[in-house]
Amino acid sequence: MDTLVLNAERRTVTGKKVGRLRRAGLLPAVVYGPDSEPLAVQLNAREATRVIRKIEGTQLVDLVVDGKTRKVLVHELQRDAIRGDYLHADFYAPDMTRPLRVAIPIHLTGSSFAVTGHSGVLVRGLTDLGIECLPGDLIPSISVDISPIQEIGQAIYVRDIQVPATIKVLSDPDDMVARVTYQAKEEDLTAVPTATTAEVEVVEKGKKEEEGEEGEAKPAAKK
Repeated sequence: MDTLVLNAERRTVTGKKVGRLRRAGLLPAVVYGPDSEPLAVQLNAREATRVIRKIEGTQLVDLVVDGKTRKVLVHELQRDAIRGDYLHADFYAPDMTRPLRVAIPIHLTGSSFAVTGHSGVLVRGLTDLGIECLPGDLIPSISVDISPIQEIGQAIYVRDIQVPATIKVLSDPDDMVARVTYQAKEEDLTAVPTATTAEVEVVEKGKKEEEGEEGEAKPAAKK
């Protein structure tokens, strides 16, 4: 996997005044970690958007500030609900020598004969896997092949997932990841009333627009 690089510079504008940075094409952000004070930075918004959109799951990114490079995770992103533009970013710089606890996305791959041959319905269970490892051993996501599910009623559980030896799985081994069930009979289907309220766009979780001094961001991962 190619290393992604974000270039940033120290930021002196904070609080409600960051709006002027956005109008100038800059993305305000903060960098924090377990052993360092929060650092306010700013990035070229267009360049940062291009790089951030390439990030897969919990992928580490090289953040360059004043010529110094540190490995970071994108912890939170605040976006404009209408335009979709990034408004603020939180970067977490882990201690590379200490284990990190994160949740990585689970991607289902392959095809199940229980679905293609028996007309079963694939039901998703757990969508993220809790793991612990050194930051350098972190994987952005985990792929789970569903082809072993041959019969309706069979399932794949956390205990069936294979991970590298350097990674410890924290999720419950009995949590279901995927299962194939029978299709519901037509008479068992319950009519769903038509929604009358307007749909609301769901955006990535991010902290509210800065209203004061930064530095109160919550760590992205437990140690």
